[in-house]
Amino acid sequence: MKPFFISLLVAGSLSSGLVAQNKLLTIQEAVNKGRTTLAPKRLNQLAFIPGTTTIAYLDKNEITVIDAKTGKPSKSISLVTLNKSLKAINIDTATALQAVTWKDADSFWYKTKAGEFLYSISKSTTEKSTRKSVPRDLENVDEVKEGLYAYVKNNDVYIHNSGKEVQVTTDGSYTIVNGKSVHRDEFGIHKGTYWSPNANYLAYYRMDQSDVTDYPIIDWSTYPAQNKNIKYPMAGNKSHYVTLHVYSMKAGNVTTIVTDGPRDQYLTNIAWSPDESKIYIAIINREQNHMKLNEYDVVTGALTRTLFEEKDAKYIEPQNPMLFVKNNPKQFIWQSRKDGFNHFYLYDISGTQIRQLTSGPWEVKGEAGFDAKGEFLYFYANKEKPVNQDMYRVELKTAKITRLTTGDGFHSVVKSDDGNYLIDSYSSCYVPREYAVVDVKTAKSTTFFKADNPIADYKLGKWNLFTIKNAEGQDLYCRLFKPVDFDSTKKYPVLVYLYNGPHSQMVTNTWMAGGELWYQYMAQKGYIVFTLDGRGTSYRGKDWEQAIHRRLGTVEMEDQLKGVEYLKSLPYVDASRLGVHGWSFGGFMTTSLMTRYPEVFKVGAAGGPVIDWAYYEIMYGERYMDMPQENKEGYDANNLLNHVGKLKGKLLMIHGAQDDVVVWQHSIMYLKAAVDKGVQLDYYVYPGHFHNVLGPDRAHLMEKITNYFLEKL
Repeated sequence: MKPFFISLLVAGSLSSGLVAQNKLLTIQEAVNKGRTTLAPKRLNQLAFIPGTTTIAYLDKNEITVIDAKTGKPSKSISLVTLNKSLKAINIDTATALQAVTWKDADSFWYKTKAGEFLYSISKSTTEKSTRKSVPRDLENVDEVKEGLYAYVKNNDVYIHNSGKEVQVTTDGSYTIVNGKSVHRDEFGIHKGTYWSPNANYLAYYRMDQSDVTDYPIIDWSTYPAQNKNIKYPMAGNKSHYVTLHVYSMKAGNVTTIVTDGPRDQYLTNIAWSPDESKIYIAIINREQNHMKLNEYDVVTGALTRTLFEEKDAKYIEPQNPMLFVKNNPKQFIWQSRKDGFNHFYLYDISGTQIRQLTSGPWEVKGEAGFDAKGEFLYFYANKEKPVNQDMYRVELKTAKITRLTTGDGFHSVVKSDDGNYLIDSYSSCYVPREYAVVDVKTAKSTTFFKADNPIADYKLGKWNLFTIKNAEGQDLYCRLFKPVDFDSTKKYPVLVYLYNGPHSQMVTNTWMAGGELWYQYMAQKGYIVFTLDGRGTSYRGKDWEQAIHRRLGTVEMEDQLKGVEYLKSLPYVDASRLGVHGWSFGGFMTTSLMTRYPEVFKVGAAGGPVIDWAYYEIMYGERYMDMPQENKEGYDANNLLNHVGKLKGKLLMIHGAQDDVVVWQHSIMYLKAAVDKGVQLDYYVYPGHFHNVLGPDRAHLMEKITNYFLEKL
């Protein structure tokens, strides 16, 4: 056995606030309260007051205002004060303060059961709000300013403008979908309408699904049960066809953007020119290896030019539209992985690259806007460590990068409009949450709130964050929870919780290393809980992610098994009692490990698993696996129906009966194959649930999984 080289990222024991107490978590607490009352405290509605460098937040029915220059409170407004002002206008008092929205430095809107009101700080008075709110029952609402918004009804686009309704499209149907997200929410797409900068135009997607196969989803709650078809484009089959259209608010007409090319190409990353005369689309071929950034005339819909193209031998996946430089409509920012890592590039409007703004073996994770003059671009990145996140800014003229946040961990930031101050929400492996004001010019950081450890009263298992090496010599980031009352002379069972698919990062330098309270619940039951992020996961560069191309599940298992080797090297691990659990891609990985390496894990619980990638959606499936017709070997090797007969351990498979992402057919096929081969399998279905089991039933789900490991492992 090769030696393991372990690098401790966070050394030492837990702080004094984590000394084990006497309380034990219940399953309800572990599942339902991990993101609420037992999560590190957040300050509600924490933000800069518009047009100022003054900060405000809501806590315990009191609004606190902080001076960003000092980091100290300057005033507070309590519910008692607001109730006095309500009484003055004969309005019933409120029992709780919620939904506060600042109008300016002196006034804010707030809501009670009696409606919405506007409060003046200087006058200490409340008046009835005259704002018109958007009805809550509307679908796909896109509000650009008060009284002007788009929405979708019966798959048609409507515009509400100062009390008047305009129906923009009339062909909406089961097969024709207007104004909604397209391409199965891939390529960073999350909506279907796009207002121009001055709201003179509305661009919207139109999706023709007529060639996509109907797929049955059974509604079991009716008498009798009813079939409700959805359109589900499976890999290798016909796709939907998307076009982009522009509605003119002044002319009242619609222009079709003429996107030449195959009907099943992808129209992604929509952007408007600042003067509203042009619209930009990143067009990707169905093979997802060639992207064109095209410019179109808004009035005629014609292609005016292609700014540039990008190609990749495996796949290309732009996630962010072009970003015009503030105060400079002749330059824009583009994010690309063309040098191997996601970075910023500065272009002129002709499509000529001016300079690469960021570079290095780390990833830009997202932009956060410009300063007031447009000289600096603010952004998130993991430059310090792959598991960290910091805020930086880069000077556009020089490409000089400055780190703006400090402290080894994970930072989420709210920036003032001028870019001179930041509100920094900070967490790390052993720090629940801290808030600070950062003066960008002086680099001074003033902490104004520290959250208590929310689980300090409970008996806890210690945790740590560390790395091991895979077969390629690359770092694999890991997280491990030890059992409560850990005794190094004893042997413990291990639960490996995993996902290890694209667009994921399970192990981060955040509170509990990104872990959930359920892991502590299992630690109470005497389990070690281990998680590893292997190749294919996010924020490690293109080569790291693309290692999975055309063979989903192969290198991911290799890395997970390196984690198993590490676990077996620990003297307190019982190698005969290893369990594995995951959902979705993690369900696929769980089932893969249980059958393709049947001697390793004794027990597995696979939720919502992909079984055969040929039954998964086109956009995601063909990106990573190509078409089944092009990659038969890869599809066959990772088709878990071909490995059912190898199962030796105990496997519980779970699925939501209304799953429209990984359709129920996946696990049904697996169940049938197990029956055909005489393989015993445990199986459970959650009627009424989609791709995951959420809401009140989630505690039931996790109790079932917990009991399965307690009984079988």
